Amino acid sequence: MACPDNHTVELNPALLPLDWLLGSWESDEPGEGCFTSIKPFRYIETLNFSHVGQPVINFTFNAFHAETKKPLHRECGFIRMQPGALRVAFIIAQNSGLVEIEEGELTAQQLNLQSQALARVSFAREPHVQKISRVIQLRPDGRLEQTVSMATDNQPLMQHLHITYHRSS
Repeated sequence: MACPDNHTVELNPALLPLDWLLGSWESDEPGEGCFTSIKPFRYIETLNFSHVGQPVINFTFNAFHAETKKPLHRECGFIRMQPGALRVAFIIAQNSGLVEIEEGELTAQQLNLQSQALARVSFAREPHVQKISRVIQLRPDGRLEQTVSMATDNQPLMQHLHITYHRSS
């Protein structure tokens, strides 16, 4: 990672177990989204994971409608690891007005995360999200795979999104 004055910053040693995430990723083929309250849809997405030498990874997720290329979902935030453990936390802000903390375990090159805290703007659209779980894994073929499940006020936890990516940088 290069800093503003163009010198390279080493990855903080606390983050070495997550170095496989770093860089930019683009969806291979459109991902699939569904939920009981919406029509099924297809989307493309770019992910970026970077660092500036702190014990934190910065990330952005940008999704677009597969056919129209219209911007859809946006997420940005930070990834932290519990010192001396393989416990990981994602701190996420979404363009929908939802803010969440997801925590879970890193096993080899797979993250299994569950929401620990959710907050939303007072005028968020109903039904409200009540729980999110996310699995991100680096597959043996070098592709990144993400599956997101969601529960709302009136729907139990069910798969919402599934997509795979290739490393673009």
